[in-house]
Amino acid sequence: MAEPLTGEQIAALHADLPVWRIEEGMLVRDVQAPSFPIAIDYVVAISAAAEEMDHHPDIDIRWRHLRLALVTHSAGGRITDLDVALARRIDDIVG
Repeated sequence: MAEPLTGEQIAALHADLPVWRIEEGMLVRDVQAPSFPIAIDYVVAISAAAEEMDHHPDIDIRWRHLRLALVTHSAGGRITDLDVALARRIDDIVG
């Protein structure tokens, strides 16, 4: 099981993942795609990465806007290294 990050590790995330924020105990990022079809392409690519990792984000789609939220449910709904790894993969996907 993935171990929750410490408070210090969470505080240091901003330097490593500057477009992500902590919101209600989750690692959250908003993405504005250039078009609705591209937003859906992002979701498809993110879902493939999530399946490969067996770690799945919450995704909210509103036209061209995606809200992505990461937390590890098996670690009590806390942020773990799995969330950080998936956030990096998402950053690679959406650029």
